[in-house]
Amino acid sequence: MKPVCLVIGAGAGIGGTVGKRFAKEGYHAVLCRRTDQAGLDKLVDAIESEGGSASGFLMNAIAADSIEERVAQVEADVGPIEVAIYNLGAQIGDRSLDNTSAKAFEMGWRLGTLGLFRLAKAACPYMVERGGGTLIVTSATAAVRGNAGQHSHAAAMGGRRLLCQTLNAELSPRNIHVAHVVVDGSVDAPDTLGKMLGAERFQALRDTKGAEDGLMLPERIADTYWHIAGQHRSVWTHELDLRSFSDLPWWNH
Repeated sequence: MKPVCLVIGAGAGIGGTVGKRFAKEGYHAVLCRRTDQAGLDKLVDAIESEGGSASGFLMNAIAADSIEERVAQVEADVGPIEVAIYNLGAQIGDRSLDNTSAKAFEMGWRLGTLGLFRLAKAACPYMVERGGGTLIVTSATAAVRGNAGQHSHAAAMGGRRLLCQTLNAELSPRNIHVAHVVVDGSVDAPDTLGKMLGAERFQALRDTKGAEDGLMLPERIADTYWHIAGQHRSVWTHELDLRSFSDLPWWNH
């Protein structure tokens, strides 16, 4: 039975690419996303065509018990979850305070913070029982800097960052590695940036900024996640940030 890398938020960008990298290294990748069965099947097929092992599930992560039931099913039927990746975005758009409803604000919190809490609560007891495991959390610039129009997103990601700190404080002594990764820049991801910009503008950005390594490449981000998962516990990384060489870091904006 292969160890499992569970990815919550497995689109064609970071999530799916991280799953593909772990499958290449001998893991069974369990890829979960909310919509697009065809896209999910494409990711699984790509992994299997390269000799890897994967399965995919459509899952609404904010639905009651969805995360908990998936974790239990994977542990029972697929294999031990050695690595869990929480890669759900929580961006609801640029909205002024007047245009941010309580419902929209809460949606960001459910995606950004509550979902991570639910994953940790469901998966980490299995890891503790086995004596170790890794939880890697994709985050955003909003976790460390709040901008106008980003009330929901900044609150959700700031909560995500501090939740990672509390999880680390409790679980690190029990050999569970929790890492918070600030993605401080634009990612070459058709499921996120591509949809936000539209196909024509996204391709133009790829042809210009992307051609000069100005877009963050999911494959290289996946390299970093693989490195984190393999770190010796004497030198665990608990937080890091990633950006293109040509972008100003968040603290210089």
